[in-house]
Amino acid sequence: MKCEASSVVGCALQKMLSVLALLFVGHSLAVGSKRCPPGCLCCDSSDLVKCRAKGFDKVPQGLPHGTWFLDLGANDLVKLEANDFDHLWFLKVLVLSNNRLKVLLSKAFCNLSFLERLDMSDNKLRQLPPDFSECLGALRELRLVRNVLEHLEPPCLKKLESLEKLDLSYNRLQTVAPDALWGLTRLRHLYLQGNQLTTLHDGRLTMLLSLEVLLLGNNSISEIETEALVSLPGLSLLGLEDNRLGQLKFKTFHNLQTPGTHLRLSGNPWSCDCDLHHAFSKLQSVRHLHVDDYKQVTCHEPAQLAGEPLARVESQLCVAETATVLVITITVLVTVMAAIVMAERNRKKGCESESDSDFQEK
Repeated sequence: MKCEASSVVGCALQKMLSVLALLFVGHSLAVGSKRCPPGCLCCDSSDLVKCRAKGFDKVPQGLPHGTWFLDLGANDLVKLEANDFDHLWFLKVLVLSNNRLKVLLSKAFCNLSFLERLDMSDNKLRQLPPDFSECLGALRELRLVRNVLEHLEPPCLKKLESLEKLDLSYNRLQTVAPDALWGLTRLRHLYLQGNQLTTLHDGRLTMLLSLEVLLLGNNSISEIETEALVSLPGLSLLGLEDNRLGQLKFKTFHNLQTPGTHLRLSGNPWSCDCDLHHAFSKLQSVRHLHVDDYKQVTCHEPAQLAGEPLARVESQLCVAETATVLVITITVLVTVMAAIVMAERNRKKGCESESDSDFQEK
């Protein structure tokens, strides 16, 4: 812009106003990109948004588009809908714990393709929608602790290809469907303690080739099928404490072909007999298997041993069986000897009879 000498002051003023206008527009755009919903705390420097314990019954609108951490815990959310997280393309961590969530509608998380951690602990979820995992291919950790899930059915977890940690502890799970965990090839930690599982079936863990930690404590497991653990080459910790196991199948655990696996078996109602003693002895003789809480394993039956540590009474458990074997052996020997004696007597009597007959004939 060229200015005449007579209007230098006016021209300078016009330039100043133009600069101020540009600054105002730039500031408005910045504020728009970092807008923050009322009641939330937004940290501009790190794109953290905290809306915790603010009484929200819906996901607040107007969240910053660049948000990568969003905490909506301890609110009153009951339902998540398909468009609740629109435009949060960069979100990596989403905390929804301690709400009242009962319903996840289809595609509730479909815009969160970069999400890595999702925490929905302490809610009231009874089931996961079939398409739950549809857009969560980057998810690495999923926490669903203390909900009311009763069944785990496919294909709700099928597309969680990156998942490394799944925490389903303290729900009401009674069964895990045969294909429910298929596709979780990178899963390293699976927490199922505090549920209502009764049997560990063959084939349920077949595809979990990366699994390192499996926690099944505080369930009602009374049976582990022989091939249930056969496909877990990397398992380093297996927690089975506080279940309803009464007997131990050595072959079930011997099928764990791992570099080293630590076992937790205390708190079960063990029936202490010679078979159990032999099973635990074999288990402890296998180099790669370690019963960490063996000294805390106690007897539930027979009544006279209830509460006694297995390690203290193991030397007594086979005494009765040994005595029974000895009694049977002695009985058999006595019977055989008696038969031999009777046979000898009968032979002698026969010889004497023949001699008497020969004498009378002469």
